[in-house]
Amino acid sequence: MQSRTQNLKERVYRANLLLKQNNLITLTWGNVSEMDRESGLIAIKPSGVDYDAMTANDIVITDLDGKVIEGHLRPSSDLDTHLELYKSFTDIKAVVHTHSRWATIFAQAGKEIPMLGTTHADTFYGDVPCTRKMTADEIAGDYEKETGTVIVERFQALDPVAIPGVIVHSHGPFTWGKDAYDAVKHAIVLEEVAMMAWHTLTLNSEAHFQQELADKHYFRKHGANAYYGQGERE
Repeated sequence: MQSRTQNLKERVYRANLLLKQNNLITLTWGNVSEMDRESGLIAIKPSGVDYDAMTANDIVITDLDGKVIEGHLRPSSDLDTHLELYKSFTDIKAVVHTHSRWATIFAQAGKEIPMLGTTHADTFYGDVPCTRKMTADEIAGDYEKETGTVIVERFQALDPVAIPGVIVHSHGPFTWGKDAYDAVKHAIVLEEVAMMAWHTLTLNSEAHFQQELADKHYFRKHGANAYYGQGERE
């Protein structure tokens, strides 16, 4: 088990560094976690620790109730949001939160990121949704847990696997995936399509994307008969 948790910590550490390398964070405004579904353990960045000073041994291990199992630092303040997503979206194994510039602009405007082209459709099968505003009671109460609750609420009629990300109103983006690197990849794509959408709508506020083209691009990568890439080698 020790080698298993150490590998989990190492992956989460390296995935967190990718946020900085891809200009998705400023200062310490971001975090990555990954869950080992078999053991029920979660590895997450420690709260407020500078990325340049952080090591793999600083990554904190908790259980699904948020109890620290291993680590000498406090886990990210966003841990309870991550936990709510793991509990509700049972097909995901990693969560990323950033305050990346373009996605956060949409969050502050309270606007979803519309699917306007194939770059978006390759990863997100539909508009990236924006949550409702949190109530005063939610903010004053268990704020981080309630942040997760409003995300889950927004996805009641959506597939979190097909749309692996969300904009939290007035806050910023969360993405998720099959592992920490996958979730970071979705955060990178989300920031890129947010930037593209803002500029597209500036040029043409009536921009519209064909559903047929959306279907083609999403399912050629993620469908039952996907043919993009090299696939599994026998």
